[in-house]
Amino acid sequence: MGLSSLSLVFLSIYFLMNELIYFIEWEVCIINTSSIVMTFLFDWMSLMFMGFVFFISSLVILYSDDYMHGDLNINRFIFLVLLFVMSMMFLIISPNMISILIGWDGLGLVSYCLVIYYQNVKSYNAGMLTALSNRIGDVALLMVIAWMLNFGSWNFVYYLDCMSGSVEMELISLLVVLAAMTKSAQIPFSSWLPAAMAAPTPVSALVHSSTLVTAGVYLLIRFSPSFGTELNTFLLIVSGLTMFMAGIGANFEYDLKKIIALSTLSQLGLMMSILSLGFAGLAFFHLLTHALFKALLFMCAGVIIHCMKDSQDIRFMGSLSSQMPLTSSCLMISNFALCGMPFLAGFYSKDLILETVSLSYLNIFGFFLFYFSTGLTVCYSLRLFYYSMCGDFNLTTFFYMGEENSNMMVGMVGLLIMVILGGAMLSWLIFPTPPLICLPLYLKLLVIFVSIVGGWIGFEISSLSVGSKVKSLHYSSVTSFMGSMWNMPYISTFGVSFFPLQLGYNSLKSFDGGWNEYFGGQGLYNSLMFLGKINQWWQYNNLKTFFLFFVMWFIVIMIMLMY
Repeated sequence: MGLSSLSLVFLSIYFLMNELIYFIEWEVCIINTSSIVMTFLFDWMSLMFMGFVFFISSLVILYSDDYMHGDLNINRFIFLVLLFVMSMMFLIISPNMISILIGWDGLGLVSYCLVIYYQNVKSYNAGMLTALSNRIGDVALLMVIAWMLNFGSWNFVYYLDCMSGSVEMELISLLVVLAAMTKSAQIPFSSWLPAAMAAPTPVSALVHSSTLVTAGVYLLIRFSPSFGTELNTFLLIVSGLTMFMAGIGANFEYDLKKIIALSTLSQLGLMMSILSLGFAGLAFFHLLTHALFKALLFMCAGVIIHCMKDSQDIRFMGSLSSQMPLTSSCLMISNFALCGMPFLAGFYSKDLILETVSLSYLNIFGFFLFYFSTGLTVCYSLRLFYYSMCGDFNLTTFFYMGEENSNMMVGMVGLLIMVILGGAMLSWLIFPTPPLICLPLYLKLLVIFVSIVGGWIGFEISSLSVGSKVKSLHYSSVTSFMGSMWNMPYISTFGVSFFPLQLGYNSLKSFDGGWNEYFGGQGLYNSLMFLGKINQWWQYNNLKTFFLFFVMWFIVIMIMLMY
């Protein structure tokens, strides 16, 4: 996989330099002159993305060899990961809605299987939430397929320009945006991404950070020429709010993997919002750099969880840098890349995005969301640094943590090199001419200023000691509302199931256990019992009546026998 990723990246550079796009049509079969054709689209974008998916997958599988060591079902796990990569390939190289649906559904199914890999109640709940959230997107894609029957072909690439502006294309674009919002966990479908952290950590590194969640963004990049102004505005508001909500939520979270999941959500919001401003190339650039440092971040988290007796709470960590220097270095470098530290992978894409935003036609609300969310990113990154690297170790005394797992370290160092060099290499490749953005000094320095202020606030907040009986931590407070992703997990779970179940319970209580029972089976039984008892009482109390009935029945039976 590593070799194929290298060849794919070189091939994509060749395609990029020569501006090549290859359509390959493979005729699967012909039935009565109706041909079934499978189409593949190879351009620099699909090849580059495939190369990155292969690269991260190869390192994650190497990493899993140590991380899942001792698991009886490790072969099943590896097969599921490979199945996931295959679904991803289908999605990336197909310009056809049918084969995209195959890949899209495959991603959802394999994701479900991987989330419920550790079989307990929490995993099943998380898997169900993941699967059902993604089903909405699958249905949207099925509706796109149904609407594209009007065009005569399912190859959407042919219609992006010629049909743009038509009612059908606007409807199709809206449905594609809905599908991408479910897969990339935008508001109101955000609650499944932190829940999916129930999966093993290598899965989080590959599936829920760099590839599956970016599938929605990739689909939008492909469809972006056909988006109208209203749709772009809608997408900008939703993704901007997602970015803001995830950034605030991560500052209140204590679960290590959920903090990283919320930072993924924040970066997905950034990609989608810059895409909705019309810069699909920048969104793709950030998609690639983000995949690198986020996969590394999850790998480091996995090693830490592995060494901490499977504890994910950052309050038990502390002074990890003295015992796990390599892991801590990788964690902090990927954290700095996430914050946009100069000359790491995240800087080249994030800085360019924010300066492009400053240059774009955007109102103050959108501008605030972009820059405030960037400050929040630095804020929760420094909070994580403070809790995990500074102070004393808080788990148990005389606790040894080592880094003997060679495969895990090799996988992390391989990604580390790309995190340090990948951003610069990609920016030289994707933008051969350096983009010149001319801004006034205060706007140029605004990114650095926001980052420094965010980092300072994060450090100050984390050094405060807060008691558990504070009013602001009450479940009905603003703090609780912000910390629980604006109550979205409750709305997605109880909000969907509570009212139908309540209706079912009430109908059961009122009909099956109430009036139906009173007038139906139980009522009939009671009335017959009542009449029978009267009859019995009458017969038992009068011997003459009893004998009279006996004689009468005897005569009736004799008559019946005679005839």
